[in-house]
Amino acid sequence: MRISTKGQVTIPHDIRQKLGLLPNTEVEFRVIGDAVQIVKSRHQEKNRGRGLITRMRGKATIRMTTDEIMALTRGEE
Repeated sequence: MRISTKGQVTIPHDIRQKLGLLPNTEVEFRVIGDAVQIVKSRHQEKNRGRGLITRMRGKATIRMTTDEIMALTRGEE
């Protein structure tokens, strides 16, 4: 694997999939001796849910109460 002129490398698909490295995942680089370790940023893990909610807010097209949603998910009529 080579580093591009911009300093970029491609993490192989099977490694990204195994570690859950989705597009836009924040990572950190740690230097350990003469090696580099890439780890998911803890900062992102705390804010990922918040970001998902922010992007989803206002996207629903049907207005339902919480009770109606719960009845639907439980299969109640």
